[in-house]
Amino acid sequence: MYFQKYIRNIRKILSYKLFTGLVFSVLGLLLFAILYTDVKPETYDMELFSVADKTIRSPKTIEDEEKTAEERNKAAEEVENVYVHRKEVAQNRVLLLTSIFDFVNEVNKEESAKKKEAEESKAEKEGSQLASSKLALLKSKLTADVTEDVTETISDQTLLQLLEADPSELEKARNILVSNVETIMNGKIREDQVNNVSSDLIGRIKSAGLEKNVENASIELGKYAIIANEVYDPKLTEERKQQAMNEVEPVKILQGQIVVQEGHLIDRDIYRQLDTLGLLKSKPTIKPFIGLAIFVLLLIGALYIPFTKLNEPEEKKQSYLLLLGIVFVGAIVLMKIISLMEGLEQYDIAYLFPAAMAPMLIRVMINERFALLMAIILAACGSIVFHDGISGTIDVEIALYILFSGLAGIMFLSDKSERFNLLRAGLLVALVNVLLIFFLQFIGSGQITNMEYLYFIINGVVSGILSAVLTMGILPFLEAGFGILSTMRLIELSNPNHPLLKRILIEAPGTYHHSVMVANLAESACEAIGANGLLARVAAYYHDLGKTKRPHFFIENQMNMENPHDKLQPATSKDIIIAHVTDGAAELKKHKMPKEIVDVAKQHHGTTLLKFFYYKAAETSDDVEESDYRYPGPKPQSKEAAIISLADSVEAAVRSLNEPTPEAIRSLVDSIVQDRLLDGQLNECDITIKQLETIKSTFCETLSGIFHSRIEYPGNKEQKVM
Repeated sequence: MYFQKYIRNIRKILSYKLFTGLVFSVLGLLLFAILYTDVKPETYDMELFSVADKTIRSPKTIEDEEKTAEERNKAAEEVENVYVHRKEVAQNRVLLLTSIFDFVNEVNKEESAKKKEAEESKAEKEGSQLASSKLALLKSKLTADVTEDVTETISDQTLLQLLEADPSELEKARNILVSNVETIMNGKIREDQVNNVSSDLIGRIKSAGLEKNVENASIELGKYAIIANEVYDPKLTEERKQQAMNEVEPVKILQGQIVVQEGHLIDRDIYRQLDTLGLLKSKPTIKPFIGLAIFVLLLIGALYIPFTKLNEPEEKKQSYLLLLGIVFVGAIVLMKIISLMEGLEQYDIAYLFPAAMAPMLIRVMINERFALLMAIILAACGSIVFHDGISGTIDVEIALYILFSGLAGIMFLSDKSERFNLLRAGLLVALVNVLLIFFLQFIGSGQITNMEYLYFIINGVVSGILSAVLTMGILPFLEAGFGILSTMRLIELSNPNHPLLKRILIEAPGTYHHSVMVANLAESACEAIGANGLLARVAAYYHDLGKTKRPHFFIENQMNMENPHDKLQPATSKDIIIAHVTDGAAELKKHKMPKEIVDVAKQHHGTTLLKFFYYKAAETSDDVEESDYRYPGPKPQSKEAAIISLADSVEAAVRSLNEPTPEAIRSLVDSIVQDRLLDGQLNECDITIKQLETIKSTFCETLSGIFHSRIEYPGNKEQKVM
């Protein structure tokens, strides 16, 4: 109760949005702080070329990018340059040589006539002019008809030697040159092989026995004709190199791999690997903390979004938020404590964690949706907390275990959440835990000893039973602390052996019977319109608790006795009747009953008028204020309170009928509901006209008989002495 007062004081200071934002912020910071050590990488004070004082293993699998690049470059360097053999070059060079010789023969034929007409005395002069003319004509033909301008490479002297050569010698040179060039060029010749091939051709020409001038000309033509026909292809070479690089698998440092052994020298390669893994204190990394911050934001977002869509009053949503936060943080802390026991070298101590506890608590106190969300979030956190002692890793197996164990707790917890059902759910969760553990072990094909089997069974059973025991132990404190009325609490309060119900039964048996009838009517009506039927039933049991203070002043308890109100003034009777509302609320508060039940006790009469005593007072005096004969209120604030208020009046009014036929009951129910509407008693609750019609039909169907008659007081059949 003190906790509830403390929370209410905070709510008065902070607005709903500010309060919600503050709770989510604190929850996020706490979660980050708890998981901080689980993601913080373990670092070492290592120096280059020092001796390692311990064996260090890799905490994760990571690509060694520098080593990978080195291996890929090495593979690329091993790829030889790609050369392309151009077969058409041999034919082109042979055709070029043939064309040169053809042009030489053609020029000689054209100029031969001019040579015969020259005079004997001028032969030498004409010969010189003729040679010059033939050279010019040959160069013009070579330039005009050949795609490659050979005159830029072949000297004029070589051309003159060809022009002046004997036709038979020229033909011989042609055959030798064309034949050898074709033979040589049909082979593959690279740029660096041209000189060697040319030397080979020169040797062949010299061994052919040609005249000196023709031989020299042939050598120059041969050297000109020999070129590289196997050329370097840079594009294809680059493609081959890239292919070789792509075929190299990334070099990885595997999780658990020994990076350096104790007593070994830390060379450059080892130091680089330690740096890559973020294990050096001199070069810390913030990436794990950024990742954790993102993880926390995702979890807080997963909690925040459903709360924004929760259709509940702001005060109740805040209580739910605090409850969820406390249960969540408590479960994480418990998870953390168990994870610290991993150093005891036990077999998977994580299986001991009571994974179903938090989901079952939320299932009982809030709803199934948030319980499912809790199971998912705890599984995600468990994968980080139980990381096999290697920082920065997650354990998927334990995440599955926590998730399915939590889901089992939610599913096996029935709607009738009595204590026994909690224990039964815990036993079923234990069975599921054992099956889950065996599944995880068998799927990994692990070698399990008989002792390990026994240990796993014990862990799974303890986890399930501990979940139920902790839920049963914690639940009363949370209910009292947050004032949340759970299904389990309602069922406990509905037990006829509850001290207050026994008190009503003993001290005011008529009131007890009346309350049971009202409970039946209210529960049926609530369920018909989708309200909380169980809450209505339990609240109806206690709504008239105040009558136990003066039970004989209420008509249902007046058996074989005079009505004491006959001897009292209307004002006194009014005070006694009205007092049962405040007396009942005070008594319920004294016994720390839930707020919802106290509210029903206060609101079940609203501000209705005590018509019988008002009319009686008005008959004796004109100075009577109607407001003095009204209940203090407040008017019903919830559907359950409104339905109990209507059921209370309907049950009393029907008992007062001499002949309670279905038509009479229908007419009376319509009259009572109409009167409450006109009096504005239903203005402060969110009940609709359509729902009121459903409620009236349900009342008429539920009323099956009258157990004892009531006196019909004049003025209104609906009125009863309360």
